[in-house]
Order: sequence, then C-alpha cells, then structure tokens
Amino acid sequence: MAEISASLVKELRELTGLGMMECKKALAEAGGDLKKAEELLRIRSGAKASKAAGRIAAEGVVGAWLSADGKLGALVELNCETDFVAKNQDFIAFARELAEAVARTNPADVQALSGFEARRQALVQKIGENISIRRFARLQSQGRLALYMHGVKIGVLVDLEGPEDLAKDLAMHVAFAKPQYTSKADVPADFVARERDIATARAKDSGKPPEIVAKMVEGAVNKVLGEITLLGQPFVKDDKQTVEKLLAAKKARLHAYRFLVVGEGIEKKSSDFAAEVMATAGAGR
Repeated sequence: MAEISASLVKELRELTGLGMMECKKALAEAGGDLKKAEELLRIRSGAKASKAAGRIAAEGVVGAWLSADGKLGALVELNCETDFVAKNQDFIAFARELAEAVARTNPADVQALSGFEARRQALVQKIGENISIRRFARLQSQGRLALYMHGVKIGVLVDLEGPEDLAKDLAMHVAFAKPQYTSKADVPADFVARERDIATARAKDSGKPPEIVAKMVEGAVNKVLGEITLLGQPFVKDDKQTVEKLLAAKKARLHAYRFLVVGEGIEKKSSDFAAEVMATAGAGR
C-alpha cells in the first residue's frame, strides 16, 4: 500500500472540501493517486470540481495600466514575501511601471523584461525582500477595454463592444467568478469526458431508467460547464440570467478578457509553529 502523507491528504481536502478521514481513505483506495482519489470522492459525495483560481498563496500586487483611449491595457503580477511589502508605495509603483511597459512594448515573455532587472534589484536592496515579476497579461482591444481592480490582488481587463457600464460590470463579474474558459466550446475534450464519466458513475446508482440516466448525466455535465465558463455563469448582479443572455439582451459582443489573481496556483510554505517550538526546546537540552 502506498504511503499516504499528511500533505497529500491536505491537498485532496483543499481540492474537494471534504473531511480529512474521507480524503485519507480515498487516497488509500486510489493507491496514493491524487486524481483518482478526487474522482472517487466526487462520485460518492458530489464534491465540486477543483477551483485552482480560488487558492491564493503568495503575496504581492497586480499592477495595471490602461491607455486613455481604452484601446490598450496590461496587467502584471509582482510578487514579494510579505503582505507588508505589498503595501509599499515604491513596490506598487514598480508594478504599475511594469504594466505600462508590457502594454507599450508587447514583450514575448517575462524574460523579455530584463531591462527592468536593475530597477528590481535596487528595490530588493531598498526593501529587503525578494521581489519577482511572475507573469503578465496584455490586451489590444477590438472594441473598448474596461479595467477593474479588486484592491491590488485581482486585476481584470475586458474587451467589449457595447455599453461602457456593461463592460465594467462584466469585469467585476470576472473578478468575482474567476471563469476558467469563455464558452463550452473552449473547454478541453478530456475535461468534459472526465466529468461525463463521473456523472455517469453517480447516475447509475439512482435506479432510474436508461433514458432518465442519460438526461441526468447531460444535466450534470452542463451544470459543471456552466460554472467554469464565463458565458454560462449566472451574472453576479442578476443570477437569474447568464452572462451570455445578458450580452444578448444588451446587444453586446465580448471579444476577450484577461485577469490575474495574486498568488494563484502558488503554494505558500507553511510551518507548524508548535512543532518548531518543540524542536527548539529539544535542541536546547
């Protein structure tokens, strides 16, 4: 039997929101395979799909820049070690400076921002923490860009043809709902197949006729796709209509959107304070 570590149980618990013992048992049954264990738990309990966008671990800010004519915009994630530094005005100004540079120069990747290395190193020396430029997003609009910042931790750009207030509302929605894809057509086929397998496994235990089971499966798959796609999500200001229906009603067209969430997908190193105290006490004997 594969050894089930506490960190693996913790990771599965974060993915599913289920109890520690349930997660440990599922991992044991799956031979330590995290993906298989997650599927087992979702089949049994109806746990929702993983939402990596909600797992914020690192510190820092999202720097943003938008041209006066609303045609060009960029977002940059600048990371640091502590939230205290993330509030430093020099640090915040550097993030905004980077965003403007990204918008104007359209770099291929973060390495292409090497011209800012001396500035970064100077800031490290001044502040006393490691600072890294993690990633960026850039949009050249077909319609008009709207920028929404949720504090300094989430930045959203939306390219929309339609009312300006709708573009801002849609940017706010993206910050709240963090869609993984724009529409169902954008969702990878293997993801859809996996959701269908999970829904089928659940529906088989219902005892319903095959035709009802088929409808249950499609309904479950469509529900998941609606949760992870922008057009399928209930609009944050009116959950009785989806974003797709809202756009149709306003005769608006969404061209693109980008958003960054500070620390998304980064696991922050955690420490066991009690264990550290005990270890220190033991070392002093």
